[in-house]
Amino acid sequence: MSFSEFAIAVALAQAPVTATPPPALAAHPFDVAPAEMQDLRAPASPVALSAQAQLFGALAIAPGEAEPPAPVPWPVPLEPAASPPALDDPLLPADPSAADTGPMDDQVDGNEIVVTARPAPPKSDPLQELNADTFATIQNVDEAVVGPVALAYEDTVPGPVRSGLSNFLSNLGEPIVFLNYLLQLKPGKAMETLGRFTINSTIGIGGLVDVAKKPPFNLPKRQNGFANTLGYYGVEPGPFLFLPLIGPTTVRDLFGRVVDLSVLPVAVGKPFNQLVYTLPAGIITSLDTRAELDEQIKKLRDSNDPYAATRELYLKQRQAEIDALRGKAPEEQVEQEEQVEQVE
Repeated sequence: MSFSEFAIAVALAQAPVTATPPPALAAHPFDVAPAEMQDLRAPASPVALSAQAQLFGALAIAPGEAEPPAPVPWPVPLEPAASPPALDDPLLPADPSAADTGPMDDQVDGNEIVVTARPAPPKSDPLQELNADTFATIQNVDEAVVGPVALAYEDTVPGPVRSGLSNFLSNLGEPIVFLNYLLQLKPGKAMETLGRFTINSTIGIGGLVDVAKKPPFNLPKRQNGFANTLGYYGVEPGPFLFLPLIGPTTVRDLFGRVVDLSVLPVAVGKPFNQLVYTLPAGIITSLDTRAELDEQIKKLRDSNDPYAATRELYLKQRQAEIDALRGKAPEEQVEQEEQVEQVE
């Protein structure tokens, strides 16, 4: 055995039984950059874990370091996902149009949308919306212009003059009243009307003075027209209308009015078909009628719904006149009811 072999043998004999441990893993070049891990489903702070800690846990401790923190479990446990709402959930109805509005009112906290529909117009007034707008406009004009002018006409023009003009224009309408009584097969009233026209046109100075209504004649003044004749024979009034310069009327009454106004211009001609007569006659008649109905108009304006009150009053009075022609009620009773309504 050579000297070198002997030295190696002695060295091996003196070596410790336990081998020297390897260097700490913390200094091992296997260490990598930490990976950012975050649960995106909940707002939590990010957790940084090194690959070394993930693989070896507590073994990755450098000599001389403090006790490492408790290992973070991996993978991070997930929160159980919320189950989707059931199909019969009241907040998600299968048919939104059929959803009950009761529970929804509790969810909106007073912010619900309330839709209010305008009530349907009555059968007698299918054009209610248009008529009501026209009524409102005409009432504004009446309050500003027509009403004050009519009252000024009543106050400034002497009573005998106003009565004379009214009697004159009314006397010109007696032939129309006479003709319609004939059409209604009422010869007695037709003859009375003809007598009124004859007396007032002669003794009454062309109708300026209503002599016929006084003794010994006692011939009452009556209103009649082609619209009454149509109603007498069963023609329905048709839709209600409220028109400028005419006021409340119906389709039947409007047609009858046109026929009445056409009798004298067609049958007689001049001056009844010229503006020199028609314009002053229309103005005087309108002012006189407006002044006469002033109290009734004020009463209607003070009602809860002036338009509806005006419509109902007009239709009621017109139906009463038609019923009187048919013998359902005495004309004197109808006149008394109209006077009571005007006073009230």
